[in-house]
Amino acid sequence: MLEIGKYKMVKLTYDLRIDNEQGELVEQATTEQPLEFLYGAGMMLPKFESELIGLKQDDPFTIKIASTDAYGAVNNEAVVELPKNVFLVNGEFDAELIKVGNTVPMMSSNGQRLNGLVLEVNDEIVKMDFNHPLAGEDLFFAGKVVDVREASDEEVAQILSGGGGGCGCGSSDGGCNDGGCNDGSCGTESGGGCGCGC
Repeated sequence: MLEIGKYKMVKLTYDLRIDNEQGELVEQATTEQPLEFLYGAGMMLPKFESELIGLKQDDPFTIKIASTDAYGAVNNEAVVELPKNVFLVNGEFDAELIKVGNTVPMMSSNGQRLNGLVLEVNDEIVKMDFNHPLAGEDLFFAGKVVDVREASDEEVAQILSGGGGGCGCGSSDGGCNDGGCNDGSCGTESGGGCGCGC
């Protein structure tokens, strides 16, 4: 039976909670929607991966990750006020999209994809928080290894070139990481998994 190690395709189920096994449930990878990823491809939080090495199919696991090894502390400088005109599309402001509580995909001036949580909207500005949704939180995973298999050369090449795979970053119903959480492939709004390094 294969053990989890470099360039193995790994499939997991887990519950992710804040702090400990009694904490708030923030993400699940289920039998119907497991997390699948290429081990060693840099898609997952390093601490998450290091705790999985050597496990085999059907092995249970629990992993506690301090916030410093997960998504770091809350960065006050990541809370910014942007001029409302930044959000105009064809001269129109989309009040349904840009409203308090929504997460909005954005792009930085250097082309990096970011997701911002809308905190406030007024006549002049939109206040947004670009911290990861799990910044400042200790994470507790409890789960099971569903499958471990050899990755094909094609899978390794595709995933290492950024062409896909399972990823996982911090979600209420799924998860991931490809540099832009909550974009449908990643993060707190999708179906992937929360072990990754968005």
